[in-house]
Amino acid sequence: MDRNRLKRRLRELVRIELLPALSDRPSTDIAIRARRESYAVEFSALRDDIVSVAARLAGDESGV
Repeated sequence: MDRNRLKRRLRELVRIELLPALSDRPSTDIAIRARRESYAVEFSALRDDIVSVAARLAGDESGV
């Protein structure tokens, strides 16, 4: 149950936040590893992490 919820949350965040940030880049493989602590983290904290990754991959260091 918790694993599926985390998976759905991460999938949605990648779709909304990460993929648009990478749309102008060449094809890139990205692996997201959810640590055990991720199950207890609020959605907003997960979003902040994904946004930070998107900013770094887009070359904008202000998101770090």
